[in-house]
Formats: sequence, structure tokens, C-alpha cells
Amino acid sequence: MRRGRVAIVGAGIAGLVAAVELARAGHEVHVFERQATPGGKMRQISAGGRPIDAGPTVFTMRWVFERIFGDAGKSFSDEVQAEPLRLLARHAWSETERLDLFASVEESADAIGAFSGPREAEGFRSFVARARDIYNTLEEPFIRSPQPSPISLALSAGLKGIGDMWRISPFSTLWSALGDHFRDPRLRQLFGRYATYCGSSPFDAPATLMLVAHVEQDGVWIIKDGMHALAKALERIAKENGAVFSYDTEVEEVLGLAGRVSGVRLRNGEVVEADSVIVNADCAAVAAGLFGAGVASTVSQLRRDQRSLSAMTWVMNARTEGFPLIRHNVFFSGDYAAEFDDIFRRARLPREPTVYVCAQDRSDKASDFEGGPERLLVLVNAPATGDIDRYTGAEVEECEERTFSLLQRQGLSVDRTSGTAIRTTPADFNSLFPATGGALYGAASHGWMASFSRPGGKTRIPGLYLAGGSVHPGPGVPMAALSGWLAAAQLAVDLNSVRT
Repeated sequence: MRRGRVAIVGAGIAGLVAAVELARAGHEVHVFERQATPGGKMRQISAGGRPIDAGPTVFTMRWVFERIFGDAGKSFSDEVQAEPLRLLARHAWSETERLDLFASVEESADAIGAFSGPREAEGFRSFVARARDIYNTLEEPFIRSPQPSPISLALSAGLKGIGDMWRISPFSTLWSALGDHFRDPRLRQLFGRYATYCGSSPFDAPATLMLVAHVEQDGVWIIKDGMHALAKALERIAKENGAVFSYDTEVEEVLGLAGRVSGVRLRNGEVVEADSVIVNADCAAVAAGLFGAGVASTVSQLRRDQRSLSAMTWVMNARTEGFPLIRHNVFFSGDYAAEFDDIFRRARLPREPTVYVCAQDRSDKASDFEGGPERLLVLVNAPATGDIDRYTGAEVEECEERTFSLLQRQGLSVDRTSGTAIRTTPADFNSLFPATGGALYGAASHGWMASFSRPGGKTRIPGLYLAGGSVHPGPGVPMAALSGWLAAAQLAVDLNSVRT
């Protein structure tokens, strides 16, 4: 295989995985990151003198990372300390309506039966089976494929698989498909939340997103020292294999020569030559020309109404009372349809938001928490209009008051005077991830073709590749990692085919 010089723009999870894959194969890898640390959206913020995960907080699809670490000659268990959760999440609709979901299907079914009756417990079992079938149908031909299409998916299924393809319900919305299993609107609301894991509305996202249920049933873990520890572990392995990292270093332009990429130009004017370039940034930034006009046309610009969710978040080290928090907690709004109508159709902060609280000093065992101030990430979904709406003043204050008032009504009291809350708005996310409007998941997965519309890792410009949550196979830590793995694999094959 011909070894080459590779420049990777961005040290998010996809860029880190690509760096590990290519460095261990003997390529000369140089990673450029505009922030001071690796991780991208997998970032930490210090509040009250303590580091708090302010991005992704759920770790699933462990097999992805076991393979990546294993290919690099490392044991994932040795490099990253991860504890499995028996209790996945605690959900609330009022001070008295609460439901826990477990890693065990039968424990969850029993909890649902006690909460909503035996019919709903059976509905849950059929829902889980359907989610498993969808995942198994899509894993090889879609998730692991570098650039799937409806035709390639059908061809991979063959005549015998047409029935399986039809059963994934590509033309139904997630919300309508949930009605096949649950009569209780609270349960439809709970499992409809899976659409938000890829920044979408359950009322517009396809039923195929049921597969998230199977992913969670396959295991959810807590990573010791936070999700950022995963980024640091990948950086460490990449460096051990020779990769070089330059932080606080911004790439201004991807350069081309004789019809293919030739390197990158940094903000300080320095030119770094490279045979190949992987851009681990949101596709919106590429389309907006932030890496030069020469590569902007490799992806299509999203309309604002095609963007995925943004968020309002509060990171704090504060005392709580009342509600028995576990690691992952969801407090639901009273009108789910109105919440998503506010965000996606009215482009405004929801009047009554659903609130996610990640209590990062807790696991699923009450005895693990010793009391005192605790590290919290509080999040509500928001429209990705951070490039046109600064979200300042009364609008933000009103959203904050609605958020913590809903928590109070459902039994959780958060003492916001006991520590400094660091608030991040869609405008702040747009500053962190330019040209996105604050969208955290690329394009929204609305409509049956949305998943096929994401760019693949390989572009039409020889030597240029894309990776990250806005690229196939999609958002989320394991999916973004897979995009980096796919980009590295395609790059290696292409570089080997280039004549010296």
C-alpha cells in the first residue's frame, strides 16, 4: 500500500477515529483543531471548579469502539473505564407519574405494566421486537455501507429480503408507527423521543428510528471521567502511532492542484501539503465556503427548515432536592405536538419544553451519590436559528424560567443560587460550529429519503473526504465514529490506487 500524508481538519470523534485508523496503517497524519482540546461536540465545561460533560452524555454501540481499539492493538476495557447501566433512564410527566426503563426488556415490560397496564407491556415487547428487526435489517447494508441508496438497500436485501425491507416501515412516521404498539400517549411520547437523538421531530421522522430502542437495549454505559475521556483515549492512541495534533489552529482553506487536493492553508498563512484531506466539520460549513470556494460545491447547502434541532443548555454544579435523580432523567412537556410545532414550524423556543437532566455524579444506584452539590447538564430542544436570532434578553430568561418551573412542578428542585450556571444558546452553538445555526445533528431526518440525503465520506474531488455527525451514517457518538472509520477506509483504498 502506498503511504501518504493526510491532513485531518477537526478533532471531533470522527476525526479522531480517522487519525487512529490511518496512523496505525503507517500514514503521516496531521490533525488541525481550532479549539484547545479534542472531542468537538464531546466537550467539557468547568462549573464550580468541576469538569462537566456539555455535549453527548449517552454511550451506546460499544462494539464500534471495541473494533476500533482492537484494530489498533488496544483493549477498549483497558483504555476506557465504562460501567454498564441496569436502569437506563427515569421519566416523569408530573410529580406522581414516573416510569423507569431498564436494560432488561422484561424489567421494562414489568415497569410499563405497573405504570400503564398489561396491554401496554405487551405492546412494549412487540415494539422491542420490531426495533430489533429494523436494526438487523439496516446494520450491514445501511449503517456499515459507505454510501447507501434506496436501490443499493433493495439490491442487498434480494428477493427474499423484500419482506424485511418493507417491515422497517420506511414510509410511516415514528409517531404513527408507535400507535401500532401503544395506546397510552405518555408511552408514545417516551419512545417518540428517540427521534430527537438525531435532532428530529417524531411527527416527521421515519419509523426506522425505532432502531434506537434496540441500540439502547443492547447496552448503555457510563464512562468514568466523562465522555471527554473517550476523545482523550483516541487522541492518545493516534499519537502513539505517530499522528501529530495542532490545537488552537484553524484551517482557512483546503487547497487543490491538478484536479485533486494538495493540502491546507492555515489561518496564519502557513501551507501544509497533503495527499489527502479529511474534513471533520459540519457539511454546512463546507457548503458555506468556510474551507474555500474550491470545495464548497462538494455538498449542498441546507435550507434553514432542513436543519436538525439545536438546544438550550445549562451546565451547573448545584444542590437538588425532591425528585430521585439517576444518571439520565427526562421530564416531559404536557403537549408534545405543540413543542415540536414551536421548534420546527414557528422557529421559536418551545413554550413548554421537555427537559433532559444528566446528573453526572450519579449512576443507577442511589447509594453511589453522597449528597452535596452535583454536576448537572440541563437541556431543552431549540430551533437551529442561531445565525439569525441571538436569543438574548427576555426570550432566553423566559425559556429558562419555563424549564426550571417544569422541573419544580414534577418534583425536582434545583438551587440555582448555589453555583454558577453556564448557559449555551443556539447562537453560542453556531459560534462553536459555524454556519450551522446551532444545529447539532446536521440535517433533520424528516421524510423517508432524509437518511439517504446525507453526504457520504468520499467527495467528487479526488483526495477530499468528509466525516462527522452531518455525514452518513448520521449523528451520535458511535455513528460519527463510524463515519470517520468509513472515510479512512475509503481514503486508504483510493490512495493505494493512485499511481506514484
